[in-house]
Amino acid sequence: MNDVRRAVHGVLLPGFTGTTPPAWLLDAARDGLAGVVLFAHNTPDPATTAALTARLHDAAPDLLVATDEEGGDVSRLEAATGSSLPGAAALGAVDDVRLTGAAGEALGRLLAAAGVDLDLAPVLDVDTPGNPVIGVRAFGTDPEAVARHGVAFARGLQHGGVGTCAKHFPGHGSTTVDSHLALPVVEADARTLRGRDLVPFAAAFAGGPGDEGPAADALMTAHVVVPALGPAPASLEPAVAALARELGHAGPIVTDALDMRAVSDGADVGEAAVRAVEGGADLLCLGTTTGRDDEALFRSAADALVAAVDAGRVSLDRLAASRRRTDALVGRLRARRVAAAPAPAEEALTALAAVGAEVARRAVRVIGPSPALAGAPDVVDLRLRLDHAAGRTAQHVQRAVAARWPDAVVHPALDDAGLGALLRGLPGPADGGERPLVVVTREPVPGGDEHERLARLQRARPDLVVVHTGAPAAGERWLAALPGGLPATVLACGTGRANAEAAVALLAGELAPEPTEVAR
Repeated sequence: MNDVRRAVHGVLLPGFTGTTPPAWLLDAARDGLAGVVLFAHNTPDPATTAALTARLHDAAPDLLVATDEEGGDVSRLEAATGSSLPGAAALGAVDDVRLTGAAGEALGRLLAAAGVDLDLAPVLDVDTPGNPVIGVRAFGTDPEAVARHGVAFARGLQHGGVGTCAKHFPGHGSTTVDSHLALPVVEADARTLRGRDLVPFAAAFAGGPGDEGPAADALMTAHVVVPALGPAPASLEPAVAALARELGHAGPIVTDALDMRAVSDGADVGEAAVRAVEGGADLLCLGTTTGRDDEALFRSAADALVAAVDAGRVSLDRLAASRRRTDALVGRLRARRVAAAPAPAEEALTALAAVGAEVARRAVRVIGPSPALAGAPDVVDLRLRLDHAAGRTAQHVQRAVAARWPDAVVHPALDDAGLGALLRGLPGPADGGERPLVVVTREPVPGGDEHERLARLQRARPDLVVVHTGAPAAGERWLAALPGGLPATVLACGTGRANAEAAVALLAGELAPEPTEVAR
């Protein structure tokens, strides 16, 4: 292994397939690899994850093991069952900073027990209605509230024994395009950015009381173009890295996944990797490798960087500076892990479930008429768009309904013809003896297909009940705009398991609802 390739390895965060590290990854770990990013296929449960991270750390004790564990809709360690934690939107809805900190700490203790070093969380984006990728992953729409809860959640993660990575700098909340699929543009001037998007990040970069360091140990950049800052995507734009340093961030800058179509074609990430280093990134997340050759993806990035060093585009000094930032972070995280004294994974999971249940119970809301059901319902899911960040369109509401009412009828995803057939077969309110109808929504935007389908169902069944799994404030406005008026609605504040279970408890009359005024 020559010095150049070892230096290049020091900025790479590849993924890999399965629950056993492949030989090429272990070789790279021994040859200076900065770290790895674990995805849901690597982490089917905490025990398996702990065995995997132990093997990785045995191969290279200073290897940085990272994962996206936000709770709620985006979960890795509980991807199979759904997260025990409702997620950021629910925490923002409750607006109890103490509870947000407790949630972060409980999640941190689970991650620490599983051997994860760095959580690629919290999301510090300030959400705007209709955002196709952030939504309930954000703590809300108010910059100060997002800052308050983002810092509290990050401090909790740190107290639980893991590192934090604030994302997606300089702000992904006002986009209308999913960067997994295309390149979004944030059309905001510098003043708007500083008064809105940058507020939570600046708070996370600030030190805490006494000798407590910043709430953000690392920073993840967004694949968004911000013309006010520069012409390139933020993950590749030198002015964005310079802005982060100006605001006080001294730790590593991590890119969002370089296989996303906003910055690459998803197959060859080499040029994106070189441009990211030129733009000031310290750690390059290469993305998930499911369905493709993970070793080839890693080699593509490494070879491109080696060629860039040979061509003079990237210097060894530049790579060494990034490595020093990562090594300093790893040193802090190892000391933090010892101080936190992690509990066994099962104990940590039980504690997380208890905190998560409290958050979900306090977050779930009712708008419109009472949503209580008289018996087992039919369930229709109107969500049309795959959630790329979560990896799938979760079925936790359907599962919770079926667990509560074994006689419930859960309809499969319906195309237009299937929806028409369902409408023809649904008994109307005047027919007597009809089953309750529960409709699951996420983005019923007026003028959109989901809204139109919901309006058709409402005309046939004015008594339907909606479980809205998207952003609550936007959902209130969209549902109030239905031609038939606001239906009985449960705002679940997310589509995770804990959110769904609390929503179904409301439907069953087992949880007292907290009425919410419709946003104007």
